[in-house]
Amino acid sequence: MQQQSAMNQGQNMPQPPSVITTKDHLYINDMLAWNLLAMKKAHTFSQQCSDQEISQALDRAGRMHQEHYQKLLTHLQTQGQNGSQTLQ
Repeated sequence: MQQQSAMNQGQNMPQPPSVITTKDHLYINDMLAWNLLAMKKAHTFSQQCSDQEISQALDRAGRMHQEHYQKLLTHLQTQGQNGSQTLQ
């Protein structure tokens, strides 16, 4: 119940839930796809940009999306290794 109230207040959960529902799994897949696409677009636009300051900002944005992508993968791998990933 405390995790639910923390989520309602916009706070981050300290760790992923022990059970991942089918709906959660589909949403995580979407988040992975969004971050991967944003990372690729930022890299492509950075390479095409002639303004060095904008190019650097795009590189930073791409690295941020890459970090988010990696963090999601790490959470999924941890869940799978613990054997606690359950689809409902």
